[in-house]
Amino acid sequence: MKVDLLFKNAKVLTLDDQNRRAGSVAVEKGKIVGIWDMPEPPKDTIEITPKTQVVDLNGAALLPGFIDTHNHILMYGQTLNMVNCSSAANESIKDVLEAIGSKAKETKDGEWIQGFGYDDTLIYEKRHITRDDLDRVSPNNPVSISHVSGHLSYINSLAINMAGLTDDISNPQGGHYGRDEKDRLNGVLYESAAMEPIRKILPQMTVEDMVKAISVASKEYVAHGITTNSDAAVFGLEDFEAHLTASKLGANPMRTQLMIMHHLLREGTPYGGYTPEQLDKEIKVRSGGRAKLDSAKMFQDGSIQGLTGALREPYYSSPETYGEFIHPQEAFNEEVLDLHRRGFRIATHGNGDRAIGSILEAYENALMKYPRNDHRHRIEHVQTATTEDILKMAELGVAGSFFINHVYFWGDRHKQIFLGPDRGRRISPLAEAVEHNVLFTLHSDCPITPISPLFSVWAAVNRVTRDGHILGPEQRIDVMTALKSMTIYGAELNFDEKISGSIEIGKQADFVVLEEDPTAVNPMDIKDIQIQSTFIDGKPVYMKDMVKTV
Repeated sequence: MKVDLLFKNAKVLTLDDQNRRAGSVAVEKGKIVGIWDMPEPPKDTIEITPKTQVVDLNGAALLPGFIDTHNHILMYGQTLNMVNCSSAANESIKDVLEAIGSKAKETKDGEWIQGFGYDDTLIYEKRHITRDDLDRVSPNNPVSISHVSGHLSYINSLAINMAGLTDDISNPQGGHYGRDEKDRLNGVLYESAAMEPIRKILPQMTVEDMVKAISVASKEYVAHGITTNSDAAVFGLEDFEAHLTASKLGANPMRTQLMIMHHLLREGTPYGGYTPEQLDKEIKVRSGGRAKLDSAKMFQDGSIQGLTGALREPYYSSPETYGEFIHPQEAFNEEVLDLHRRGFRIATHGNGDRAIGSILEAYENALMKYPRNDHRHRIEHVQTATTEDILKMAELGVAGSFFINHVYFWGDRHKQIFLGPDRGRRISPLAEAVEHNVLFTLHSDCPITPISPLFSVWAAVNRVTRDGHILGPEQRIDVMTALKSMTIYGAELNFDEKISGSIEIGKQADFVVLEEDPTAVNPMDIKDIQIQSTFIDGKPVYMKDMVKTV
């Protein structure tokens, strides 16, 4: 048979049901057509033409392309033009203020300054930045800085006034305003409901600018071996348009899954009367077949590190705080029921165990009233799920997309500040998900943490924290299972397991080439394995010089 692409001298991890390994793989017209145990196909089994690309991997590892089932690629692209307020770039509030002040000096009065990544528990002063802090360095420019979790933001007095916020304002459902000792707004906004007045007046990127942002971000994604990617919250019609355009133009070469925010699917909105089949068809047509509907997206709590995740027991360092629901349970049940009845798969953000319980209650209510096989409803992050929650997920057929990177980036603080030793050690309970046959994937939640499937695999296998401790060793999983959670399990979560996620004949030719086999190295070295190349539909979308093409 004629082939377009041949990989030879490879260490092929097919990640199929038998965990088969191979030595060479052939591709024709974007599909896998041959897999051989030997370093090269047997003589006369394929025809090499002048158009055939032969890639000699010289012992490098060939895997299915990585599937990241939850991140925010558009948001990440947008942050690249903002002031970096993270602890990676700043040790103290003084450092952050210097960065904001420098930006103010080169910005016209009245124009917005936006920053991202502030972390109150890693900064030297261990506190939130306030309006008074920001006023000192930016009295003439409105300022908005996002918290590292994405669930809080910080604004100065000019921004407060422009948004029409006053000290006597009441807290909205699902959010609240920070206040000082005199009960005055201090510029800290908790959750989307409280941030909405600011979001309405922030400068908006054009669709063209958003397409450029997606394009820039996608280059980094494919350099990490990602071939299928899910944007976990399409908030507005302009965001929606930008994704479709980026896919259609090839500015984003990856296969794209879109989680459409539930408010865009309500009665009276442009997609309020759509079935999921109708919406999926429109997405596919308008993206040139490169994007599709993932789910209807909802939030039911906030962030553990922002103390807004809804817990059954109070926060370790704040015994009066339990976090809060975004939606009252009755209203939440009704909206989940409506989306489920209409046929949508639902993905709901749940960090705290009380929120996870709330989500499962809503899903169970919907499934009892309108039974549906193979719904694959999802819970996003699943940060503090109890054993009982995992068992209920298994019973209901609910999948989990675990934000495993939390273990490294916040694991120490979960034990010491947010959750305490017992709850902290069992965040992201992957071993229990495996034990009880819950379909699960891993994700980065980029830009909350850097995009890197191999880092997520490393975190799941080792559960090492930033301070070098092992957090809950009993919840570690093996390397092969972790790799599957970024490949074939992701395909299954996307309803694509028959066409992607593993190296099998007939499946899409989406690959990542790694300089080493992750199952053969020291587990602590997995995150440092270099990506040599990434292929989508058998075509290279990222290449390094180490891959020899002959």
